[in-house]
Amino acid sequence: MSLQWTAVATFLYAEVFLVLLLCVPFVSPARWQKIFRSRLVGLAVAYGNTFFIVLIIILVLLLLDALRETRKYNVGDKEALSSTPAALEHFHMKLFRAQRNLYLAGFSLLLSFLLRRLVTLISAQAALGASSQAFRKQAEGASQAARQYLEDNDALRKPPKALEKAENELKAMRSQAQGLTREYDRLLEEHARLQAAHDKPRDKKEE
Repeated sequence: MSLQWTAVATFLYAEVFLVLLLCVPFVSPARWQKIFRSRLVGLAVAYGNTFFIVLIIILVLLLLDALRETRKYNVGDKEALSSTPAALEHFHMKLFRAQRNLYLAGFSLLLSFLLRRLVTLISAQAALGASSQAFRKQAEGASQAARQYLEDNDALRKPPKALEKAENELKAMRSQAQGLTREYDRLLEEHARLQAAHDKPRDKKEE
């Protein structure tokens, strides 16, 4: 295997390992989000877009080269070499290498997009989980505030009842005071009338 195809195979194995690692069920998206936001990963992402574009271009070129090599060993050449076993064996070896290189380049290209999409989905899920948790806390706070408001409202309803009772007592006392005043005025008038009736015979005697 030549140097470039060894690099492609190594890159493919690394991609498979990363995909399997990202699919591990016991690591939460929030944990992956913390890893993605680390300084080392952030430094890699800063140059990641340019590296990804260059990598895609290289993989596309290698894929086209492997496809060209595969198409070069067509059925006609195989039939022409069928008379010589050594040449046919050499032909099969080259065809196998071309097909192997085609699969390596194709799967590497496919996993590059898959890995990028997987990282994006994990980050989106982590952000969605964080926003959901924030909304849950906000809803709990709103529910607690509403409960406190209802309790305060119930507490505010009690003083008007006490105030109404005090007003009724005040009205009763005022009515009682007015009755006492009228009774006092009546007694004064009665006293004045009796006093006048008592003083009238005395005045006649003096005359």
